[in-house]
Amino acid sequence: MNRLQRRSFMIGLGSAGLLAACDNSMRSNGSATIDARVDATLSHLYSNYPGTTALRDKSVGMLVMPLITKAGFGVGGSYGRGALRVGGVSVDYYSSTQATFGLQIGAQQYAHVLFFMTNEALSSFRNSPGWSAGADMEYAISNRGENITAETLTSLSPVIAVVFGQAGLIAGATVEGTKYTRIIP
Repeated sequence: MNRLQRRSFMIGLGSAGLLAACDNSMRSNGSATIDARVDATLSHLYSNYPGTTALRDKSVGMLVMPLITKAGFGVGGSYGRGALRVGGVSVDYYSSTQATFGLQIGAQQYAHVLFFMTNEALSSFRNSPGWSAGADMEYAISNRGENITAETLTSLSPVIAVVFGQAGLIAGATVEGTKYTRIIP
């Protein structure tokens, strides 16, 4: 193993260790634990960002990821688990993973909700073996800490992402490039 390969391996190992140190406290694979976190996350979202209730009412389904832990040192990643809600009921459970490369150091935790605005978008998500968030997604931006921009509420985008509750030392929590995989809790 040459010096560059060894350095890349050590950086990747350190990032994985940093991510493990930022445990998202979802060790239990039980659906009851995930559902309790989803309920608390939605309660927080609706009370702190009341504009999101209009998104909820217009959507055909929501993927709620209550706690995503992201860490990196050159190479990084993120992980979390959540539930897909249709009609207010959890119908499936998903994990979220993301790999990142570039200038980064630190750790961050955040929550996000994907609002599926069309039946086609929801069906595509549910029928794929592993769905990746991409450029066709629109973000609802919290510009003052309490408001979601009005443009999102009238958007024709099939999927709208709301990222909130950021805490930590890495800037720029996004879900673009995140892969979602169905899990059995």
